[in-house]
Amino acid sequence: MRARVAEQDWLTLERLPAYAPQLNPVELLWSSLKKRELANPADNHLADVADATEQGIHRINTTPQLPWPFLTHTGLTIHPPHPPNQRKDQ
Repeated sequence: MRARVAEQDWLTLERLPAYAPQLNPVELLWSSLKKRELANPADNHLADVADATEQGIHRINTTPQLPWPFLTHTGLTIHPPHPPNQRKDQ
């Protein structure tokens, strides 16, 4: 893995603590789901919870700017701002 990472000049690895939910953007995504789609469920059936979760994931996936605040809140960034397979002049 180290050799593969070393080949990627655009990639920097950061060592994180073993458990640091405040540094995990996915924790904020789940928090968003719990505050909206999973808040006060009308039923307690697993299928209803699964449907509500899928609706929340769809909401996040179809709102391109929404996941970025999750990352910003952690204090972490993605560099470069463009994916490595996409040049800025395209």
